[in-house]
Amino acid sequence: MSAAFTLGQLAERLGAALRGAEGRIITGLATLQDAGPEQLSFLANAQYRKYLANTGAGAVLLTATDAEGYAGDALIVANPYLAYARLSHLFDPKPVAPAGIHPTAQVAGDAEVDPSASIGPYAVIESAARIGAGVRVGAHCVVGARSVIGEDGWLAPRVTLYHDVKIGRRVVIQSGAVIGGEGFGFASDKGVWQKIAQIGGVSIGDDVEIGANTTIDRGALSDTLIGNGVKLDNQIMIAHNVQIGDNTAMAGCCGISGSTKIGRNCMIAGGVGMVGHIEVCDNVFVTGMTMVTRSITEPGAYSSGTAMQPAGEWKKSAARIRQLDEMARRLRELEKQLAAVTQGADDSSDA
Repeated sequence: MSAAFTLGQLAERLGAALRGAEGRIITGLATLQDAGPEQLSFLANAQYRKYLANTGAGAVLLTATDAEGYAGDALIVANPYLAYARLSHLFDPKPVAPAGIHPTAQVAGDAEVDPSASIGPYAVIESAARIGAGVRVGAHCVVGARSVIGEDGWLAPRVTLYHDVKIGRRVVIQSGAVIGGEGFGFASDKGVWQKIAQIGGVSIGDDVEIGANTTIDRGALSDTLIGNGVKLDNQIMIAHNVQIGDNTAMAGCCGISGSTKIGRNCMIAGGVGMVGHIEVCDNVFVTGMTMVTRSITEPGAYSSGTAMQPAGEWKKSAARIRQLDEMARRLRELEKQLAAVTQGADDSSDA
C-alpha cells in the first residue's frame, strides 16, 4: 500500500510555510518534469528553474525567493533539497523484513541476537557475535566471530563482516561490501614476501553508510577506524589502519592507502587516491581523480591532474610536459647568464 499524506501534514513535519490547499493528498515524490498532481517535487538547482512554470506537480518545495514567481501550491523552506531528503523516507518502498531468524540461517549457539532483529535466509552468524535491537541482516550475509552490530542497523544481502568488527548504531551497509578483510601486509625476505598477520579489527561509528562492493581492511595491530556519520560510496578501498573522521563523505572508486588519517567534515570526490602514512586535516575538499601524495595541513579545496580537453590539444600539452625538465634547465642557464650580464653592467657603472 502506497503512503499518502496531506500537504498540511508534510508542512508540519518540515516546519515549512504552506501556500495552497492544506488538504491536498501527496502520494509520492518526482522531478519537476515528471511529477503528477498527487506528487511533490522540489527546486534545488537553478538549471531546473525553467521547468517550474509548467510542472504538473501537486506542490513544490521552494525557497521564498523562487516561490514569488510560482502560482501553484508550495511548501516554502530554506533548503528544498534537504527538505526533499527528509521526506523521501516517508515514500520509500523498500521492504522491511519481519523480526526473527529465517529457518535456513545458521546462528552459533553462543551468538546473541536481539528478539527484534531480523536474520535473513542463509545468513551466517558466527560464535560470540552480537546483533542489536532492530537490526536487519539480509540474505547470505556473514557476521564473523565476536563481531557486533549496534541497534537499527541494516546489512543488505551478501555483506561480509569478518571477525572482531564493531559496528555502531543505525549503520547501513550495501550489498557486496566486505568489512574486516586482511590488510595488504607483507615483509620482504630476500625477494620473497612473508605475510604479516593482521591482528587488529575494524571499528565503525554511528550513522555510517557504506556503499556496494566497498572494502574496509582490518588493522595490522590497532583497529581501522571509521567515525560517526561517515558516508562511503560504492567501490571504495579503505586499507588497514586508516582513520576517517566524523561526517566525512567519500565518492565512488577512491583508494585510501594504509595508515592514512583523514579528518572530520571532509569531502573526497570520485576516483581520488591517497598514498599511505599521510594526514588530511578537517574541512578539506579534494576534487575528482586527484592523487594526494603528501599531508594536507590547511582546510580548503585541492586538485591535481589535468581537465578534459580535445585529444589533439591534450597530446600537445602532454608533449610539453615531457619537455619541462629541459625547459627548466635552459631557464636556469639563462638566469645565470642574465645575472652575469647584470653584474657586469653594475661593475662598469661603478667604475
